[in-house]
Amino acid sequence: MQEINSTAIETSSRLNPFALVLDAGPVSIVVLLILFAFSLVSWAIIFSKWTTLRKADSHTVAFLEIFRRSKKFSEVHAVCNQLRTSPLVGLFLSGYNELNYQLKSKGDSETDARVHNLESVARSLVRASNAEGLKLESRLTFLATTGSATPFIGLFGTVWGIMNAFQNIGAVQSANISVVAPGVSEALVATAAGLAAAIPAVIFYNFFLSWVKRLSTQMDDFALEYINIIERNFT
Repeated sequence: MQEINSTAIETSSRLNPFALVLDAGPVSIVVLLILFAFSLVSWAIIFSKWTTLRKADSHTVAFLEIFRRSKKFSEVHAVCNQLRTSPLVGLFLSGYNELNYQLKSKGDSETDARVHNLESVARSLVRASNAEGLKLESRLTFLATTGSATPFIGLFGTVWGIMNAFQNIGAVQSANISVVAPGVSEALVATAAGLAAAIPAVIFYNFFLSWVKRLSTQMDDFALEYINIIERNFT
């Protein structure tokens, strides 16, 4: 009975994931390091993007409140630097600069000015919207790459571990659990590491993508509202 308990304890110790990583071969270690690097960068992007998008949301709410309350664009322009994380600020500044350019070229003031080319203002808003969209989507492609690539990297480690298990069986001419377990366990660790890197990346990629689409819709709505105000007051 004492011998059985000793064997059970030894087996449990050998199945420790950390011990398996330390005892893994060089190929498996490289696979695990690659997966760890993917996971580490992914989580850094997740926390960074979460903070940025939350700040963009709060700044957007504040900016829209000021924009709709103000009677002059100059009043809105004065607070843009404080709310610059909002993508709407980029749109407003682009339209504001184009508007000012046209007004100065005519020598008019903001109170009695007229825009002679509303299409150029609309084009400036489209360009700004595209630029802000690219900024919002930055680094999301890495999450998509992690979600699609890491399971296959883990699968490679799995196949390699199974190959080692079969080599051990051939070397000792025995298929008992003590021979097979290390290679199979090493393979399963690679599988688990690949899934651990991929699953959060896929979840947060989809979550952030929907968040960015919502902000993009707000940009489109704001651009239409902005053009309407310019059309009513400056044409």
